[in-house]
Amino acid sequence: MAENLEQQYGASRGATSTELDQGLRSHMLKVYNYMASGVLLTGIVAMYFAQAIVDSPALAQTIFGGPMAYVVMFSPFVMVLVMSFGINKLSTFALQACYWTFAALMGVSLSSILLMYTGESVAKVFFITAATFGSLSLYGYTTKKSLSGMGSFLFMGLVGIIIASIVNMFMQSSVMDFVISVIGVLVFAGLTAYDTQKIKQMYFEGHDTQAMSKLSIMGALKLYLDFINMFLFLLRLFGNRE
Repeated sequence: MAENLEQQYGASRGATSTELDQGLRSHMLKVYNYMASGVLLTGIVAMYFAQAIVDSPALAQTIFGGPMAYVVMFSPFVMVLVMSFGINKLSTFALQACYWTFAALMGVSLSSILLMYTGESVAKVFFITAATFGSLSLYGYTTKKSLSGMGSFLFMGLVGIIIASIVNMFMQSSVMDFVISVIGVLVFAGLTAYDTQKIKQMYFEGHDTQAMSKLSIMGALKLYLDFINMFLFLLRLFGNRE
């Protein structure tokens, strides 16, 4: 599938294999730069707000207590919806602004979670996640095997995780929490490889420069979500609580 798209793209543009490789590498580098910068921004904001919460319990009550807690919890999700449904209407600059806003809001949302674990375990899990993500994304980029068949299976797994997590909010079962975390790691590990190959395939479908710029941002968003969710599930499994 990917090879056919590559051949069709090259034939339509009259491009050599070397030019195709260079163009693809440039596109994927842009995706990874967006993704890594988003994770970095999230980390900086999370650390800043975590320290602010420690220094000012009143601030913690303001942000995570009462109605404001729902704003902090759901605002990143709202930004994802805005970007997903508005990609054709938003300019590239507006889409970038939405992405950076989303990454910052995620930092605020994650700040309270990071306080639940020791700094050492957070750093350890982060590097485990980075190594795992890098390996899986490289596999998705280099493999000649189509991963499209994984899509529906992974989506079903994602829906299952969401439903099970909601149920466990009431059950408070440590066994179910462990199972959800393990399945969550597996699902987002699979999504990392799947989304990487999907981003690569979308490049060969051929678009104009502005559309490709938007696709690089949306591709970064997908990989960002894969990385962050894998990190959170691994943190639940291996993080040492304060």
